[in-house]
Amino acid sequence: MGNREDLLAGARKAIMERGVAKTTARDIANAAGVSLAAIGYHFGSKDRLVTEALAEALGTGIGDSMAQLIETTEGRPMTEAFASMIDGLPAVFAANREGMLASLENLLRMARSPESRRFMSESLPQVNADLAASLREAHPHLTQPQAAAIGELYFALTQGLSVLWMMSPDAALPDGATLSTAFAALADQSETTM
Repeated sequence: MGNREDLLAGARKAIMERGVAKTTARDIANAAGVSLAAIGYHFGSKDRLVTEALAEALGTGIGDSMAQLIETTEGRPMTEAFASMIDGLPAVFAANREGMLASLENLLRMARSPESRRFMSESLPQVNADLAASLREAHPHLTQPQAAAIGELYFALTQGLSVLWMMSPDAALPDGATLSTAFAALADQSETTM
């Protein structure tokens, strides 16, 4: 690995051990085995490094798991596929709990950092494109706009459900059947008003 990759790995390690608020730039540099100056050279700031490290870790952990959930729905009707995807999320959250906790801790810092917000804004189109590609692979009948819209819906629901799960992991989240029923009712209502 190069210094940049070492810093990303060191940041993830330090954050998981100490939390976002208590992790210093020196902690990250020590965990990465590089100089403190390398953070500025490769990322410009500790904030940008932390944002990228957490986004990459969660993007890989949760993103890959979402792609696997989508893959298991191949050939099923979309309402069943949607319900299965939603019902699989609690296990994904449990497997990524520490990273999600660090990400939530990082959220307020990101909200106050234009640089971090910009990075996340620039990253979202790729996240949505990856979900759309997984959807089209599992469900080739979907058009690109349909897959993109469903991918955005999956991403938004995953974000909201992950926060609910983090607040109360033992509480029942809305399940796929319940949310499918809600969408069907919304679709029926919009058809009757047209």
